[in-house]
Amino acid sequence: VQLKESGGDLVQAGGSLRLSCTASGSAFSVNAMGWYRQAPGKQRELVASISGGGSATYADSVQGRFFISRDNAKNMMYLQMNNLKPEDTAVYYCNRIILRLDWGQGTQVTVSS
Repeated sequence: VQLKESGGDLVQAGGSLRLSCTASGSAFSVNAMGWYRQAPGKQRELVASISGGGSATYADSVQGRFFISRDNAKNMMYLQMNNLKPEDTAVYYCNRIILRLDWGQGTQVTVSS
């Protein structure tokens, strides 16, 4: 199974982006998935997760601004990011919540003030 993230860009504070995650291989729909991010000099952190059935949870720092979704038929997961802040600047990755796969290359999100 391979993971590929896309959709990152340079945006101004207050802007929006939609990230996409493609997961090749089978059994995508049964696994809880998440979006993680890693800012320079910081540890990777989980910002949003979604169960196979679509139940979502969010880190406090993104609650109300980020929205995670998935399309199991397409083996795709998304992260809608609104009202972006400079502190959201990071490389964003997708992966399972447990029994994580090899990390993809991630997608860079840069938010300018």
